[in-house]
Parts: sequence; C-alpha cells; structure tokens
Amino acid sequence: MPVVAVVNRKGGSGKSTLATHLSAYCAHNGIPVMLGDVDKQQSTQAWLRLRSQQAVTNKAPIVGWTVDARSVLRSPPGVTHVILDTPGGLRGFELARVAMFADAIIMPVCNSVFDRESAADCFAELMALPRVASGKCKVAAVGMRLDARTKADETLRDWASKHKIPFIGVLRETQGYVRCVEQGLTLFDLPASKVEADLLQWQPILQWLQPVLHPKPAAPLTRPVATGMSPAPAGNRAASLKPAQVSLLAPDHPEPAPGTPATPPRTAKPQPSAAPARSGSVAGRLGSWLESFSVSRLLQR
Repeated sequence: MPVVAVVNRKGGSGKSTLATHLSAYCAHNGIPVMLGDVDKQQSTQAWLRLRSQQAVTNKAPIVGWTVDARSVLRSPPGVTHVILDTPGGLRGFELARVAMFADAIIMPVCNSVFDRESAADCFAELMALPRVASGKCKVAAVGMRLDARTKADETLRDWASKHKIPFIGVLRETQGYVRCVEQGLTLFDLPASKVEADLLQWQPILQWLQPVLHPKPAAPLTRPVATGMSPAPAGNRAASLKPAQVSLLAPDHPEPAPGTPATPPRTAKPQPSAAPARSGSVAGRLGSWLESFSVSRLLQR
C-alpha cells in the first residue's frame, strides 16, 4: 500500500492543500485512497465533510480516518493508497516514524527565510535516517503560494540546489485554491479549460510521484535450479531425474545399494514453531503511530 506523507514543521505552509489535491487526483484516476489526518486541527476531515455535500463524480472513493477510543485507524476494504497530512513541528522519533511508513515525503515550502530554514533543517534530519538515505523513502520539496510576478521561483530553486534538496515544482498563489478548499473541491474537480495553467504546474509533481502511485508489480519468485551436477552412478534412480528434481531429494536419505538391507528412516527432530508473523498492514502500523500522538478526548468520542 503506497503511502505519501506531506511534511513541514512550520504551520501555514499549505500541507492540507497539497494533501487534499493529491487525494482528489488519485480518486479521479480510479485509485481508492485514504486521506489520513494526524493534525489536531483535522483540516482534511473538515474538507471531506464539505466534499460529501458536492456533486463530485469520482472513479474511486476518498475516505478518511475514524478516530475513537477503540480504534484509532480503521482501514476500509479496498483502499490501496494513503495520503498522510501530518502536524507541524515533527522532529526526532515522530519524524523518523513517518519516514518508516512513507514511500514518499513531499515538503511544501513557502518563499520566506523562516520557511526555507525550517525545511532545510527538516530535510537534513530526514537524510540522516537509513530508510531515506537508502532511497526507500523519497523526499522532495514543492514551492507553495508563489507570486508569479516575483523571483520567488528562482529563489527557491537556488535554495534547494544549495542544500541538495530535490525540487520538483511550484504552485502559484491564486484564489482558485482558496475557493476550492472552502467548498470541499480541488482543481482536479473543475473543468480543465478553466484551470489549465494551474494544472500544468502539477505535471512535474505528479510525474515524480508516478513510481509511487503506480508501482510496478513484483516479479514472481522462481525456485533456483541446480546446475553443474556430476553424473550419478549406475543404478541410482536419481540419474534419470532432471537437476531441478534431484535438488528436491532429501540429502540424508540416499538410495540404498542393491542387496543392502534397508534401514529405517531417521525420525526428524521437531523444529521449534515459527514466531507469529507480524501484521504487515500499513493501516495498522499507521494506527499505532497515530496513537503515539496526544489525540484529544473530544476526537475520541
């Protein structure tokens, strides 16, 4: 189950706007997606309630988390992707846990010295984590709310280059985003002809996320075939078998030679039972992570 997390320590950077748009993109492309909101403000859940009142035709549903005292996270059947909107101020163990669950992390960055320095510190901490350093969890920055009349785009790209942060696109400041969010909509819900310029800015971002949102199926495992075997002696029935079949014979029960009295087979020693497999459910792991946050009792009711 691919997980994309939107992370920024600084509030007001556009995390919820980015998360809701990515969820709507998935829904319009037939990807059942769960929009997870770990922020105490529950902004994306409020957006989902507004969206339920709109006549939006999606190819797949967008579902949110159900937060209560018994089950912090309930993953509905059929959900294949998770978009995670995280709270501000993530650092240390909590930031490491996000990287542990996510396949990609997007950092929305506004063009101010405070936003840039905060994002640079967060990126440096992420790169110190083994899963990010090894490339299993990709990280990139997106410029948010940029004024097209200024050199904000150039400033952010120079900043990203200086800190060696992958910079995958910019989203300009426009009232289209504000009006959409207030109605539970996104630019992907509007006629493309009306928001063509803004949708073009999403193309490099979606292209970077393509391997995560549409992962290639894993190749089936094949049994290794033994090669380079020496000829079997005459009279041994293994000589007529193919190498792959020979490799399946028990090595401690050879074929007895003609005229040799048969010996009773050795009793195999009982093997210790395997430890119970740990649940691989991403929803379960995300739920345990969410439990580590101080979720208010009001939300648990």
